Amino acid sequence: MNTHPALTPAQSANPLLQFGRGIVAYAQVKPDHIAPAIDLLLSEANMAVEKATNTDTPKTWNDLVEPLEDATERLSRAWGAVAHLNSVADTPEMREAYGAMLPKVTAFMSSLGQNLALYECFKLLRQDPSFATLSRDQQKVIENSLRDFRLGGAELPEEQKPRFAQIQEEQAKLGKAFSDHVLDATNGFTHLLTDPADLIGLPEDAIAAAADAAEQQGKQGWMFTLHFPSYYPVQQYSENRALRQRMYEAYVTRASELSAQFGNGKAEWDNTQNMLDQLRLRNEEAVMLGYRNYAELSIAPKMARTVEEVDLFLVDIAKRAKPFAKTDWETLQLFARTEFNLGLTPDDPIQPWDIAFLSEKLKQARYAFSENELKQYFPLPKVLDGLFGLIQTLFSVQIKPADLPIWHETVQSFSVSNSNGEIVAYFYLDPYARPGKRGGAWMDDARGRRLLPSGEVQIPVAYLVCNFAAPVKVDGKLKQPTITHDDVITLFHESGHGLHHLLTQVGALGVSGINGVEWDAVELPSQFMENFCWEWEVLEKMTEHVDSGQPLPRALFEKMLAAKNFQNGLATLRQVVFSLTDWRLHSSFDAADAKGQAVLALAKEIGDAFNVIPQSPLSRWPNTFSHIFAGGYAAGYYSYKWAEVLSADVYSAFEEAAKMTGSILDSATGLRYRTEILEVGGSRSAAESFKAFRGRDPSIDTLLRHGGLIEELALD
Repeated sequence: MNTHPALTPAQSANPLLQFGRGIVAYAQVKPDHIAPAIDLLLSEANMAVEKATNTDTPKTWNDLVEPLEDATERLSRAWGAVAHLNSVADTPEMREAYGAMLPKVTAFMSSLGQNLALYECFKLLRQDPSFATLSRDQQKVIENSLRDFRLGGAELPEEQKPRFAQIQEEQAKLGKAFSDHVLDATNGFTHLLTDPADLIGLPEDAIAAAADAAEQQGKQGWMFTLHFPSYYPVQQYSENRALRQRMYEAYVTRASELSAQFGNGKAEWDNTQNMLDQLRLRNEEAVMLGYRNYAELSIAPKMARTVEEVDLFLVDIAKRAKPFAKTDWETLQLFARTEFNLGLTPDDPIQPWDIAFLSEKLKQARYAFSENELKQYFPLPKVLDGLFGLIQTLFSVQIKPADLPIWHETVQSFSVSNSNGEIVAYFYLDPYARPGKRGGAWMDDARGRRLLPSGEVQIPVAYLVCNFAAPVKVDGKLKQPTITHDDVITLFHESGHGLHHLLTQVGALGVSGINGVEWDAVELPSQFMENFCWEWEVLEKMTEHVDSGQPLPRALFEKMLAAKNFQNGLATLRQVVFSLTDWRLHSSFDAADAKGQAVLALAKEIGDAFNVIPQSPLSRWPNTFSHIFAGGYAAGYYSYKWAEVLSADVYSAFEEAAKMTGSILDSATGLRYRTEILEVGGSRSAAESFKAFRGRDPSIDTLLRHGGLIEELALD
């Protein structure tokens, strides 16, 4: 992959065509670089396809798969860099340039899946005696490719293929528009406070961040936004009920027909029709391929076997969680009327903008600590030291700062080395929220591991992206950034994805790292890592009070641990409602005849059936459900709960080892996990990998025990 066809001087100056060590010089990429680079790489990729399908080309791995992979990887990596910049450094010009090329890239990727001649080439390779001599990784790539050709429309009648390709292009455009609307609506709202009395209850760092935001806009006072690090502290801590209501109403109406009414956007940012259009296209695609619905198509390459199995799985979890959720809700209501007086009467219900605030007060009353108190013990640099130390102990690697090209001054890069000092991977950390960066947290593939024809190993590179509150100045000095314990969990979660990508030992790109892993199992390594955030052995090494420098007191840890499953019944039902809404939108929802607020109506119907908290009539949460309408989780959001079963059971192996060794950081178990789960990537099924590590099929018991729901299992 270090070679590249000869370039013209203009092309040589284009950073998207000059990978150097395999890394794009992100800061040098300008919008006008995008079209020339992608057009050239599309041309190369098309020529590679033509050569691969030529009757004179031998149908072998080296002659068919390798050259095709070379060309398509160059395209994928350059386009991946563009898509990444569109997510973390959005500007109107970048967005326009990205959007202009999106249809071309989508059309090419769609044409690959529909290319019957290429499909026949792969079938010939599969039937050739040389197939038996290939590595397990290479064989899995070919098997997956044959499956993906079928799912990509290769076997469709020729007269249907143009429509199938059009569906892919339209879906890509709609997904991008959905994401743009959410980002624009989030960016489009600000709320300026000028009276210090309105800040009562807010943590010092939230006030400082708001002051900094106002200063950057040339205004006096404190500016709050709908970006989560600004929005959620208001909901959780502000004594100003009117402020909580104002922010809540703006947040839950983003990208909807109510946006203009609540000051967060324009009519053209309404995602209501976008959702219906996407659902129609997905259903049409599924039917064209011979499936009853998109959910059935979605699970074809996943662990789950039937649509009904997933629905029953989610309903079963809801049934187990609902008694606990009812208790959570009744406890909160009683607290609001007796111990913490909001002035409510029996006929005056708790409002949605009161729930996070009251929950925090209840947690403080029950466990005598606050999330903000706990946050002061988690300076981000100290947390990173603890995370890296854990990874180094468990997996026998070394993590050191690197000097890779970055796209923003706050981005960091690191190398990962084996115990002998050999660098095996690199990764980026982009930790802070900022304008032009989409919300949430994610890990993505910047470059995959691959054994090149020369015998050289192309080492993997990953992006780890979060949206923590950025450091702010206090009394003229930049204060060390602290993150919440939930943020710590998020960081560990994304690092789990990263480790899956970075520590792979697979040499075939298509099944290397996270590639080729069943979607409903890909969350296993990420959710597995979250468990360590509740271990004293881990936390005592990664905490340090931002002012005093003292580590987390054991007494505070015990309170935190006691509160671990605080309102977990409510949290579980919330996830089930998300998952079931996604699943039923793609399995039983009639998108063809749906109009207006049909998506919202289904979401509310599911919420009424499974949740215990009355739903806000204002909430338009599906309109910002980016996971399924812009993030690749369509008919796949259930995989978070599905993988939780796997990850909890995997973690129980470390708990069992700790009983014998006295340490949850058991390196022998860690190396076995690295070997059987992380290193194999997608080269074998997730079920095989789980069984190789655990020695048996997964059990739901550990998940229920970790979540405090095991009593319900006993009652059944």
